Amino acid sequence: MTQHIGYVAVLVRDYDEAIAFYTRILGFDLIEDTLLQGKRWVLVAPRNSQGTRLLLAKAETDEQKSRIGNQTGGRVFLFLHTDDFARDYQAMKQRGVKFVRDLVEEAYGTVAVFQDPYGNKWDLLQLRSR
Repeated sequence: MTQHIGYVAVLVRDYDEAIAFYTRILGFDLIEDTLLQGKRWVLVAPRNSQGTRLLLAKAETDEQKSRIGNQTGGRVFLFLHTDDFARDYQAMKQRGVKFVRDLVEEAYGTVAVFQDPYGNKWDLLQLRSR
């Protein structure tokens, strides 16, 4: 049996606001935006990616709204791998992405931490070849 993680839900305030950030600022593809039982099923993914998709989930309850931007208690939540750190880092900075930790060279690769508009922390990461 083969398994993989298909989607990771990210709580957002507003579908269109989130779609704009992920597609215009990060350059992701909008994979699907379908009305489904009174909600929207919105999937985005990095351009040309064949891996896990993000499910943009609009927070509805007060409890869900309280988790927007802090689904992991302040830890890095998502890891965006790249094959060209310098290219993507510069492009993201030019498009206004907020980096909260500058790039560092680690034993495993080059990494910098940025935030989405909600405060979720992401690693932009280029792994070293082994």
